[in-house]
Amino acid sequence: MTVKNLSAIELKNKIQQNEKLFLLDVREPSEYQYARIEGSVLIPLNQIPQRLEELARDQEIVVICHHGMRSQQAADYLVKSGLKNVSNLTGGIDAWSCACDSSVPRY
Repeated sequence: MTVKNLSAIELKNKIQQNEKLFLLDVREPSEYQYARIEGSVLIPLNQIPQRLEELARDQEIVVICHHGMRSQQAADYLVKSGLKNVSNLTGGIDAWSCACDSSVPRY
């Protein structure tokens, strides 16, 4: 299995179509408090291995970070751990703010 890349626009379309998504934000708590996608769940990157059981395996998991690097690491780890439907938000929360929701602060 490979990790799918999802653009901010593609994610927005999936959300608008009410697809069952688990939005996994792997940034640090301070980053999450400052800017986040509504409905996302914070599990910092370094906590993923201990918290795998918290992930919704029956939904597509979309992994989110600031610019897409940490989320790619997390998504790769999830696929190696046996999860099948994993996507990385290309460009991260920054791309989301630019392309989809300018009310989300950029940093």
